[in-house]
Amino acid sequence: MKKALVLYSGGLDSRLVVRILQEQGFQITALYFALPFGCGGCGFNQKEEIKIKTIDVKKEPLLSEYLKILKKPKFGTGSGINPCKDCKIFMFKKAKEYADKHDIEIIATGEVIGQRPMSQIPSAIKTIDKELDFEILRPLCAKRLKETSFEKKGLVDRNKLLDIRGRGRKKQMALAEKYKIKYPTPGGGCLLCEKESAFRLKYLLNKNLINEKTLPLSMIGRHFYIDNMWFVVARDAKESKIISKFLNRIKDDIGKPAVYFNKKTGHQKALELQNAYSTGDNGDLRRGFEEFKL
Repeated sequence: MKKALVLYSGGLDSRLVVRILQEQGFQITALYFALPFGCGGCGFNQKEEIKIKTIDVKKEPLLSEYLKILKKPKFGTGSGINPCKDCKIFMFKKAKEYADKHDIEIIATGEVIGQRPMSQIPSAIKTIDKELDFEILRPLCAKRLKETSFEKKGLVDRNKLLDIRGRGRKKQMALAEKYKIKYPTPGGGCLLCEKESAFRLKYLLNKNLINEKTLPLSMIGRHFYIDNMWFVVARDAKESKIISKFLNRIKDDIGKPAVYFNKKTGHQKALELQNAYSTGDNGDLRRGFEEFKL
């Protein structure tokens, strides 16, 4: 049986690609990338009727490789520190490694021309493909792209591929109804795109403070950098619970948030931060920390 690897976010587009290729007789493996900063996709559940393989970029050795890309992306970033083209290239190359190990000839994605300005406009697709020494099949917009060798050889029937373009979803939704595909609403966006979090993440990356252990801390709380020390102050019980897993921390209490500090000498300053951000009218105390806030 013919085999295809589909980069799978769990969203509508990737689900459609799975069905389109199944109709052409392909055995599908869905490859899901668990990316560090909330940009892995819409998610999925274990009841999916396809084989799903997860590549966890939140763990080593892939995390370090990914963080290097964030620090110095070859093709620049968007409005935040989102290196969308470099990120796509990273995922495609990892997908190719998996495909080669499992004798899978085709790598496909649910990309649509014009859907995402950083990575799915024609010039971006051209840049990404130029960096690869293999082909990517994009079934949803294939008829608007150069014919791949898979189509030329007859492995894939080009006539049964689509020509979708733009950010509208009407065609995809109509196909979902036709195929009786259920799909989740889009998940949260990528933190790397958000200007507020991007500044903080860039600072932490440059200080080499993000690693496999501290990654969860980088995405929660209020952050401060004081006397060459990193502090994270919880904003709610959920964040306090995350901080409670770390050795260097001030435990939360009624009306008082948990506080993480990355050096033992930060204990006293962490107590001051906890006091400042406790429930109550602490405006004066908080203003004293504003200059250190990330």
